[in-house]
Amino acid sequence: MFKVKDIMTRELITVSPETEIIHAAKLLLQNRINGVPVTDKMGKLVGILCQSDLIAQQKKLPIPSVFTFLNGLISLTSMKQIEKQAQKIAAITVAQAMTPNPVTVQPDTDIEEVAALMVDKSFHTIPVVDEGKLVGVVGKEDILRTLMPAPEAGDL
Repeated sequence: MFKVKDIMTRELITVSPETEIIHAAKLLLQNRINGVPVTDKMGKLVGILCQSDLIAQQKKLPIPSVFTFLNGLISLTSMKQIEKQAQKIAAITVAQAMTPNPVTVQPDTDIEEVAALMVDKSFHTIPVVDEGKLVGVVGKEDILRTLMPAPEAGDL
């Protein structure tokens, strides 16, 4: 049974909350990765920036849906949700577009648990934290590699 520590990527590419969105997008594209951990000056994980966070900038701001009830207007879209989407659309720095306090796993977490998180929550990249320190990331490609048969000694 595989554990996260058996398949995680240990060579980390990270960005800071102050990193410009353009630079972060280039990092994702150049390295062909879906997400990058966001760390503060002390190296503590504070968020994750995924391609979907950057794609949100191409979205139009939703117009609140309303209906009338007893001569009053009732909004179906919360102002907090609209404000959050507007912030992502107008983001200049990673801090404005990232997902704060991301879900993390530990090195000893079973691969099945990670796979369930990825499927159930639509995560593509999950930071790996050990005793509060970022030690790696696990992505969908890492999980897919576990499905491949191990190479034979003569195949190397």
